[in-house]
Amino acid sequence: MEQEKHLQELSTTETEFNRELGVFGGVSIIGGIMIGSGIFYLGSYVLERTGMSLGLALLAWIVGGVVTLLAGLCYAELGVSMPRAGGSTVYLTEAFHPAVGFLRGFTDWLIGGPGSIAAMAIALPTAMRSFWTISDMEVKIIATFLIILLTVYNLFGIKQGAFLQNVSMVAKLIPILIILFAALFLGTEQPDLSLIPKTNPDASFFDIIPMIAFATVASLWAYEGWTNLNSMTEEMKNPKKNLPKALIVGIGGITILYTLFNFAIYKVLPYDAIATNIENGNLYLGTEAARSVLGNWGGIIVSLGMILAMFGGINGLIIAQPRMYYAMAVEGHFFKSFAKLHPKYKVPTASILVQMLLSIALVFSRNLDQLTSLVVFTAMLYNLLTIIAVWVMRRRYPELHRPYRVAGYPWTVLITAVLFIGLLINTFTEDSQNAILGMGVQVLGILVYWYFDRQLKRKKA
Repeated sequence: MEQEKHLQELSTTETEFNRELGVFGGVSIIGGIMIGSGIFYLGSYVLERTGMSLGLALLAWIVGGVVTLLAGLCYAELGVSMPRAGGSTVYLTEAFHPAVGFLRGFTDWLIGGPGSIAAMAIALPTAMRSFWTISDMEVKIIATFLIILLTVYNLFGIKQGAFLQNVSMVAKLIPILIILFAALFLGTEQPDLSLIPKTNPDASFFDIIPMIAFATVASLWAYEGWTNLNSMTEEMKNPKKNLPKALIVGIGGITILYTLFNFAIYKVLPYDAIATNIENGNLYLGTEAARSVLGNWGGIIVSLGMILAMFGGINGLIIAQPRMYYAMAVEGHFFKSFAKLHPKYKVPTASILVQMLLSIALVFSRNLDQLTSLVVFTAMLYNLLTIIAVWVMRRRYPELHRPYRVAGYPWTVLITAVLFIGLLINTFTEDSQNAILGMGVQVLGILVYWYFDRQLKRKKA
């Protein structure tokens, strides 16, 4: 009887939140967070990590999208069977132990959410330097103002936040699509898409595989952010149908967009020009391609696209992340104030405000490269555990109602988990400093969990 009651509690769609998000709203949350400045400059990092091979770089973008989509299918099954605010914190708590779910949320609370917000907030005014001279301190001041402005706006309910997200999603796609189609149809280059590293033409198959893995990790920053939709399941209309649709459409569509966008760059810029730009530190190949086919207007359109993309990304993160901290507090392992919803606007006010303060602190303490590397490593670690949670939950609760099931189970789960393990090992080898820092956060999280767990047990006693 107890297990049956627990399963009903897990799968219930009753909620205190306001349900305002449909499929398009869900896709806007995913696209709004995922499509940021990375589409314009991350292609340079991917190329560098593949030995300047255009073919291997495109392959890395496709692999990154496939890995993300496979993981999204796993999240879809967990999300519809446990449609609770907090997303993976809830899934990891049920599959493993409350401490694991807490560590996922704590890592996002301390560095994942605020780190992503800070990184985008820094990148937005940095993109404006092509029009104005902006000092490093002015960049940080503008970033802080953006974070405060969007935080205050989202204190007034999900309906307003979702509206802004939908508008910014459509607005930023317009300049990106103008650049994409102009480059595809006006580009005259015939890119060499052979899978041979230009910097090491004698590389063996076993040399190339780690290069693709390392390049895929770079692409994953551009794909990062899709997991946030699961944290908002209680605010979706009919989540058991709309969550899988939004994840599949959102991730699948963005994979196609990223791959075509990078191919369009190769169609416009000669290989020597690409190599020279990267060598000279000009990583914004998307900007160069737009200027090449559209002249000065190309630069203006790119800058507008980047600004709108990052604005929507910041807004989406500010909306989604605090729902995870809310779930931790509801379980009794975090600050009590985080578990309270505003009586009128039904948002976790304290969670949103504290996230704002942490984001501002990171704006003034770390640079863009440090923030992105740290966020990607910790995200991959918990995405791996969440994927494994699909298998654990199938075995532990076979009776749990699952309106959506991962296609190709268990092979889909196994292949996705193996891919993430490989990427984690590769990252630990290639970027050990940020990997070790990420693991250090887990140790701190264990101490914090121990403190709150003792407090909870004392109350129960």
